[in-house]
Amino acid sequence: MENKDTYHPLAGKALVSVIVPTYNRAHLLPRALDSVLDQTHANLELIVVDDGSTDDTPEILAAYGDRIRVICQANSGVSAARNAGIRASRGEFVALLDSDDTWTPDKITCQINFFKANPKALICQTQEIWIRNGRRVNPMKKHEKPSGDIFIPSLGLCLVSPSAVMMRKSLFGIKGMFNEDFPVCEDYDLWLRVARDTPVYLIDRFCTVKYGGHEDQLSASHSQDKYRIEAIAALIRDTGLTPEQTDAAARVLKKKCRVYGKGCIKRGRAGEGEYYLGLAAALGLVS
Repeated sequence: MENKDTYHPLAGKALVSVIVPTYNRAHLLPRALDSVLDQTHANLELIVVDDGSTDDTPEILAAYGDRIRVICQANSGVSAARNAGIRASRGEFVALLDSDDTWTPDKITCQINFFKANPKALICQTQEIWIRNGRRVNPMKKHEKPSGDIFIPSLGLCLVSPSAVMMRKSLFGIKGMFNEDFPVCEDYDLWLRVARDTPVYLIDRFCTVKYGGHEDQLSASHSQDKYRIEAIAALIRDTGLTPEQTDAAARVLKKKCRVYGKGCIKRGRAGEGEYYLGLAAALGLVS
């Protein structure tokens, strides 16, 4: 798979729809939006989905005028916000950006050039710079992003970042949208559905800046393993996995069920704990 960074004649003509969901992040939002508007790829539509913010977000968005499109909805969660933006988008390509992250100015150009060089590719992502509490940190080895067939490596933890990814809009028609029942791990769920039979390519350039450590991150307030288990179980029930994929998914599911089930029992949620401890057997997975 080519990863060319040279200019392609059609690259500047491709419309890219950038979807930014946001909820009560007026203090961070301008940084994210400005990084989109500063892109070297000029043919963009920037769609901001305000998911029921109660802070100064409306005033912040109003200041951008017609440089952005704004969708307002009652607070429904990040999946519903992303889905609303995707449905409203008009571009051949869709890029996602979380409202606490940013891009380098060449991010979209880099990915559009990749798609033009690789017309059969449906999805790609860039490398990320991680900032935690204002300081750059190095990801652990387990967070290294593979390229191509990433399904089995992605079972243990999410290896695709919404802010780093770009896809052809047609991919959502094939694989579906974000699961609006998932308050967290909605990206893990979608990327597993994608990676089951679709290569997810890595552009080895650091074009996405991912910030962490702030108090309002959703991953800090929900049990991620519960939703990772549900995502894996849905794929196993669907029976669309290869035997190798099924074996790998079963191993990860059993491990996560043991940890999560025992944790539920320890915290006094015996019924929930027993359900997850017995889930592998209920799915017909042998011990």
